[in-house]
Amino acid sequence: MLTDKTPVKIGINGFGRIGRLVMRAALDHPDATVVAVNDPFLDINYAAYQFKYDSVHGTYPGDVTVDGDSLAIGDVKVKFFSARNPADIKWGEVGVDAVCESTGVFTTTEKAKAHLEGGAKRVIISAPPKDDTPMFVMGVNHKNFKGETIISNASCTTNCLAPLAKVLHEKFGIVEGLMTTIHAATANQLVVDGPAKGGKDWRAGRSVLGNCIPASTGAAKAVGKVIPELNGKLTGMAVRVPTADVSMVDLTMRTEKACTGDEIKAAVKEAAEGELKGILGYTDLPVVSQDFVHDSHSSILDASACLHLNDHFHKIIAWYDNEWGYSNRLVDLAIYTNSQE
Repeated sequence: MLTDKTPVKIGINGFGRIGRLVMRAALDHPDATVVAVNDPFLDINYAAYQFKYDSVHGTYPGDVTVDGDSLAIGDVKVKFFSARNPADIKWGEVGVDAVCESTGVFTTTEKAKAHLEGGAKRVIISAPPKDDTPMFVMGVNHKNFKGETIISNASCTTNCLAPLAKVLHEKFGIVEGLMTTIHAATANQLVVDGPAKGGKDWRAGRSVLGNCIPASTGAAKAVGKVIPELNGKLTGMAVRVPTADVSMVDLTMRTEKACTGDEIKAAVKEAAEGELKGILGYTDLPVVSQDFVHDSHSSILDASACLHLNDHFHKIIAWYDNEWGYSNRLVDLAIYTNSQE
């Protein structure tokens, strides 16, 4: 566990799936807390309700009430703002160290830096950036942090793939690879057929309830940004499936060094029990997706599901709770960056 003497004070902009789960994860962590939430589209009473009750992760075990202009989560008071412009959110008044920017709107340095005008010290974008904002993946390249004020926690899928790719590349060398993520539904999909949001990806407008929907993803290419040696060696796609949470990465790769399936599994297990403990997991049990709901690892190798055609060509399978694992890593990143000041 990453530690720092003073808990990092987190502010959350956008109280959607990730925003609410980042708050749960932060309140669970002894080295973090949440001091403010901003969402102009939620009444504070509705925000309390949405935080308390969750169809995937269950009812929050503590008391959740409204106290004036604050959410009261047990003994923790969380100031509730309703500003549309990030520059107008008074983060400084409550001493915010790091803002979790989880609206999905302010995904460039130019847009996200408005939070600094409100007194925040740092902004962590909970999505891949739309520009060259630096991305950090815990356990992979977080130690490259040099005090930047606007950073990205990458995507949930990059957080699953990158730790796995790091171990495999360091041990065996990845020549090239194709990734498919079998990905749970997310909030930008439609319940029934309709116009796709943005209008460009027609398949994205099809019902999430009864379809497996091919989709694009930059998650594999993004690994090349956090592990430069893999730049241009990985690409991939997604298939959105009708489940509420938990996704699966399928990485088919060619290795530079000859290696058996058992050697690959041993290398990942060693890392999961050592340098990447808590980030990378390992199982050899006959599991399915529901078994990983609320698992805080970024990536869990499914040893019995992997395939090996020969000593240079391998299919690697890893699970991840795309909501909870990712939210925990964002909190870890907030703690780590705060500890470096």
